[in-house]
Amino acid sequence: MIVGRALQIFAVPGIPEIVEGADLAAIFADALAAARMATEAGDVFVVAQKVVSKAEGAVVRLADVTPSDRAAAWANTHGKDAATVEIVLRESTRIVRMERGVIISETRHGFVCANAGVDSSNVPPGRVTLLPRDPDASASRLRDAMMSRLGHAAAVIVADTFGRPWREGVVNVAIGIAGLQPLDDWRGRSDRFGRRMHSTIVAVADEIASAAELVMGKTMGTPLAVVRGAAQWTGNGSAATLVRPATMDMFR
Repeated sequence: MIVGRALQIFAVPGIPEIVEGADLAAIFADALAAARMATEAGDVFVVAQKVVSKAEGAVVRLADVTPSDRAAAWANTHGKDAATVEIVLRESTRIVRMERGVIISETRHGFVCANAGVDSSNVPPGRVTLLPRDPDASASRLRDAMMSRLGHAAAVIVADTFGRPWREGVVNVAIGIAGLQPLDDWRGRSDRFGRRMHSTIVAVADEIASAAELVMGKTMGTPLAVVRGAAQWTGNGSAATLVRPATMDMFR
Protein backbone atom coordinates (compact mmCIF):
# COMPACT_ATOMS: atom_id res chain seq x y z
CA MET A 1 0.00 0.00 0.00
CA ILE A 2 1.25 3.50 -0.88
CA VAL A 3 0.73 6.01 1.91
CA GLY A 4 1.01 9.74 1.28
CA ARG A 5 2.01 11.42 -1.95
CA ALA A 6 3.26 9.43 -4.90
CA LEU A 7 4.41 10.11 -8.43
CA GLN A 8 4.14 7.65 -11.28
CA ILE A 9 6.33 8.07 -14.34
CA PHE A 10 5.90 6.17 -17.60
CA ALA A 11 8.16 6.28 -20.66
CA VAL A 12 6.13 6.13 -23.88
CA PRO A 13 7.48 3.59 -26.40
CA GLY A 14 7.07 3.42 -30.15
CA ILE A 15 7.94 7.00 -31.12
CA PRO A 16 9.62 7.14 -34.56
CA GLU A 17 12.52 9.33 -35.64
CA ILE A 18 11.28 12.91 -35.74
CA VAL A 19 11.82 15.07 -38.83
CA GLU A 20 11.17 18.71 -39.60
CA GLY A 21 7.46 19.51 -39.75
CA ALA A 22 6.45 16.44 -37.75
CA ASP A 23 3.15 16.71 -35.86
CA LEU A 24 4.41 15.82 -32.40
CA ALA A 25 0.94 15.79 -30.82
CA ALA A 26 -0.32 13.30 -33.40
CA ILE A 27 2.77 11.13 -33.07
CA PHE A 28 2.60 11.14 -29.28
CA ALA A 29 -1.14 10.43 -29.21
CA ASP A 30 -0.69 7.52 -31.63
CA ALA A 31 2.18 6.12 -29.53
CA LEU A 32 0.08 6.33 -26.37
CA ALA A 33 -2.82 4.58 -28.09
CA ALA A 34 -0.60 1.85 -29.54
CA ALA A 35 0.89 1.18 -26.11
CA ARG A 36 -2.60 1.22 -24.57
CA MET A 37 -1.48 3.89 -22.13
CA ALA A 38 -4.48 5.85 -20.90
CA THR A 39 -3.86 9.44 -19.80
CA GLU A 40 -5.66 11.47 -17.16
CA ALA A 41 -6.43 15.09 -16.41
CA GLY A 42 -3.47 16.60 -14.59
CA ASP A 43 -0.85 14.42 -16.29
CA VAL A 44 2.41 16.16 -17.14
CA PHE A 45 4.05 15.30 -20.46
CA VAL A 46 7.82 15.65 -20.35
CA VAL A 47 9.25 15.96 -23.85
CA ALA A 48 12.92 15.85 -24.81
CA GLN A 49 14.09 19.13 -26.30
CA LYS A 50 15.81 17.27 -29.12
CA VAL A 51 12.55 16.12 -30.77
CA VAL A 52 11.02 19.57 -30.42
CA SER A 53 14.05 21.10 -32.12
CA LYS A 54 13.93 18.50 -34.90
CA ALA A 55 10.22 19.06 -35.52
CA GLU A 56 10.73 22.83 -35.63
CA GLY A 57 13.68 22.57 -38.01
CA ALA A 58 16.25 23.81 -35.49
CA VAL A 59 18.89 21.62 -37.11
CA VAL A 60 22.02 22.96 -38.83
CA ARG A 61 24.22 21.25 -41.43
CA LEU A 62 27.84 21.79 -40.49
CA ALA A 63 28.81 21.91 -44.15
CA ASP A 64 26.74 25.08 -44.52
CA VAL A 65 28.68 26.95 -41.80
CA THR A 66 31.78 29.06 -42.43
CA PRO A 67 33.78 29.31 -39.19
CA SER A 68 35.06 32.68 -38.06
CA ASP A 69 38.75 33.16 -37.31
CA ARG A 70 37.96 33.02 -33.60
CA ALA A 71 36.08 29.73 -33.92
CA ALA A 72 38.75 28.19 -36.14
CA ALA A 73 41.59 29.17 -33.81
CA TRP A 74 39.87 27.88 -30.68
CA ALA A 75 38.80 24.66 -32.39
CA ASN A 76 42.34 24.04 -33.65
CA THR A 77 43.80 24.61 -30.18
CA HIS A 78 41.37 22.25 -28.46
CA GLY A 79 40.76 19.63 -31.14
CA LYS A 80 37.15 20.63 -31.80
CA ASP A 81 35.09 20.98 -34.96
CA ALA A 82 35.37 24.59 -36.11
CA ALA A 83 31.87 24.74 -37.63
CA THR A 84 30.32 23.51 -34.40
CA VAL A 85 32.27 26.08 -32.40
CA GLU A 86 31.07 28.79 -34.77
CA ILE A 87 27.45 27.76 -34.24
CA VAL A 88 27.96 27.83 -30.46
CA LEU A 89 29.34 31.35 -30.66
CA ARG A 90 26.42 32.47 -32.83
CA GLU A 91 23.91 30.99 -30.37
CA SER A 92 25.56 32.70 -27.39
CA THR A 93 24.74 36.15 -26.07
CA ARG A 94 27.51 35.95 -23.48
CA ILE A 95 30.53 33.70 -23.09
CA VAL A 96 30.95 32.71 -19.45
CA ARG A 97 34.05 30.51 -19.88
CA MET A 98 36.11 29.10 -22.75
CA GLU A 99 38.65 26.87 -21.08
CA ARG A 100 40.07 23.34 -21.41
CA GLY A 101 38.03 22.66 -24.52
CA VAL A 102 34.74 23.57 -22.84
CA ILE A 103 32.48 26.50 -23.71
CA ILE A 104 29.97 27.68 -21.11
CA SER A 105 27.75 30.43 -22.41
CA GLU A 106 24.46 32.22 -21.98
CA THR A 107 21.78 31.78 -24.61
CA ARG A 108 19.24 34.31 -25.82
CA HIS A 109 16.76 32.62 -23.47
CA GLY A 110 18.97 33.40 -20.45
CA PHE A 111 20.07 29.78 -19.96
CA VAL A 112 23.68 29.29 -18.90
CA CYS A 113 24.83 25.94 -20.24
CA ALA A 114 27.50 24.07 -22.18
CA ASN A 115 27.80 24.97 -25.87
CA ALA A 116 24.72 27.21 -25.80
CA GLY A 117 22.62 24.05 -26.06
CA VAL A 118 24.14 23.09 -29.44
CA ASP A 119 24.24 19.29 -29.57
CA SER A 120 25.29 16.58 -32.02
CA SER A 121 23.90 13.57 -30.14
CA ASN A 122 20.97 11.63 -31.61
CA VAL A 123 21.16 13.43 -34.95
CA PRO A 124 22.67 12.25 -38.24
CA PRO A 125 26.42 12.85 -38.73
CA GLY A 126 27.28 16.31 -39.96
CA ARG A 127 24.38 17.99 -38.21
CA VAL A 128 23.68 19.61 -34.85
CA THR A 129 20.51 20.76 -33.15
CA LEU A 130 19.87 24.14 -31.61
CA LEU A 131 17.56 24.96 -28.74
CA PRO A 132 14.02 25.94 -29.81
CA ARG A 133 13.73 29.64 -30.49
CA ASP A 134 11.01 30.01 -27.83
CA PRO A 135 10.71 26.84 -25.71
CA ASP A 136 7.75 28.15 -23.71
CA ALA A 137 5.84 28.82 -26.92
CA SER A 138 6.79 25.35 -28.16
CA ALA A 139 5.44 23.82 -24.96
CA SER A 140 2.23 25.86 -25.22
CA ARG A 141 1.54 24.81 -28.81
CA LEU A 142 2.19 21.16 -27.99
CA ARG A 143 -0.02 21.33 -24.90
CA ASP A 144 -2.93 22.79 -26.85
CA ALA A 145 -2.60 20.12 -29.51
CA MET A 146 -2.27 17.29 -27.00
CA MET A 147 -5.31 18.43 -25.02
CA SER A 148 -7.33 18.64 -28.23
CA ARG A 149 -6.44 15.06 -29.12
CA LEU A 150 -6.72 13.57 -25.62
CA GLY A 151 -9.79 15.48 -24.48
CA HIS A 152 -8.54 16.53 -21.07
CA ALA A 153 -6.29 19.05 -19.36
CA ALA A 154 -2.56 18.38 -19.20
CA ALA A 155 0.76 20.15 -18.79
CA VAL A 156 3.90 20.01 -20.92
CA ILE A 157 7.55 20.37 -20.01
CA VAL A 158 10.20 20.64 -22.70
CA ALA A 159 13.30 19.27 -20.99
CA ASP A 160 17.01 19.41 -21.76
CA THR A 161 20.12 18.10 -20.03
CA PHE A 162 22.30 20.64 -18.22
CA GLY A 163 25.46 20.29 -16.20
CA ARG A 164 25.67 21.79 -12.71
CA PRO A 165 28.28 24.00 -11.07
CA TRP A 166 30.02 22.28 -8.15
CA ARG A 167 28.34 18.93 -8.83
CA GLU A 168 29.33 16.01 -11.04
CA GLY A 169 26.82 14.58 -13.49
CA VAL A 170 24.06 16.11 -15.56
CA VAL A 171 20.33 16.43 -14.91
CA ASN A 172 17.26 17.25 -16.95
CA VAL A 173 15.80 20.71 -16.44
CA ALA A 174 12.70 22.45 -17.77
CA ILE A 175 13.48 24.87 -20.61
CA GLY A 176 9.87 25.19 -21.77
CA ILE A 177 6.67 24.94 -19.72
CA ALA A 178 2.94 25.15 -20.36
CA GLY A 179 0.15 24.45 -17.88
CA LEU A 180 2.45 24.05 -14.88
CA GLN A 181 3.59 26.28 -12.05
CA PRO A 182 7.38 25.96 -12.21
CA LEU A 183 8.06 27.08 -8.63
CA ASP A 184 6.54 26.13 -5.29
CA ASP A 185 7.14 29.00 -2.86
CA TRP A 186 7.40 27.83 0.75
CA ARG A 187 8.35 31.22 2.16
CA GLY A 188 6.11 32.18 5.04
CA ARG A 189 5.15 28.59 5.85
CA SER A 190 6.20 26.96 9.08
CA ASP A 191 8.27 23.80 9.40
CA ARG A 192 7.40 20.95 11.75
CA PHE A 193 8.90 22.88 14.67
CA GLY A 194 7.09 26.12 13.99
CA ARG A 195 10.04 27.93 12.40
CA ARG A 196 8.98 30.22 9.57
CA MET A 197 10.70 29.60 6.24
CA HIS A 198 12.32 32.61 4.59
CA SER A 199 14.05 31.44 1.42
CA THR A 200 12.83 28.01 0.29
CA ILE A 201 11.42 27.99 -3.25
CA VAL A 202 11.24 24.53 -4.82
CA ALA A 203 11.93 24.25 -8.57
CA VAL A 204 9.07 21.83 -9.19
CA ALA A 205 9.34 21.80 -12.98
CA ASP A 206 13.05 20.98 -12.88
CA GLU A 207 12.49 18.19 -10.37
CA ILE A 208 9.73 16.66 -12.51
CA ALA A 209 11.96 16.91 -15.60
CA SER A 210 14.83 15.23 -13.77
CA ALA A 211 12.63 12.42 -12.49
CA ALA A 212 11.24 11.78 -15.96
CA GLU A 213 14.71 11.53 -17.48
CA LEU A 214 15.36 8.40 -15.40
CA VAL A 215 12.81 6.48 -17.48
CA MET A 216 13.39 8.29 -20.78
CA GLY A 217 17.12 7.60 -20.95
CA LYS A 218 19.53 9.05 -23.48
CA THR A 219 19.73 6.39 -26.17
CA MET A 220 16.50 4.39 -25.88
CA GLY A 221 14.40 6.37 -28.35
CA THR A 222 11.82 7.36 -25.75
CA PRO A 223 11.65 11.17 -25.84
CA LEU A 224 8.30 11.34 -24.05
CA ALA A 225 7.31 10.49 -20.49
CA VAL A 226 4.02 10.85 -18.64
CA VAL A 227 4.23 12.01 -15.03
CA ARG A 228 1.15 11.35 -12.91
CA GLY A 229 0.53 12.71 -9.42
CA ALA A 230 1.74 16.25 -10.02
CA ALA A 231 -1.68 17.81 -10.65
CA GLN A 232 -1.34 20.04 -7.57
CA TRP A 233 1.24 22.10 -9.46
CA THR A 234 -0.74 22.58 -12.66
CA GLY A 235 -1.57 26.15 -13.57
CA ASN A 236 -0.11 29.06 -15.46
CA GLY A 237 3.64 29.27 -15.69
CA SER A 238 6.68 29.48 -17.92
CA ALA A 239 10.28 28.32 -17.86
CA ALA A 240 11.34 31.94 -18.15
CA THR A 241 10.39 32.23 -14.47
CA LEU A 242 13.18 29.79 -13.63
CA VAL A 243 15.89 32.05 -15.06
CA ARG A 244 17.37 34.06 -12.22
CA PRO A 245 17.60 37.79 -13.01
CA ALA A 246 21.13 39.10 -13.39
CA THR A 247 20.54 41.54 -10.52
CA MET A 248 19.86 38.60 -8.20
CA ASP A 249 22.72 36.41 -9.44
CA MET A 250 25.64 36.42 -7.00
CA PHE A 251 27.97 34.65 -9.42
CA ARG A 252 28.01 37.06 -12.38
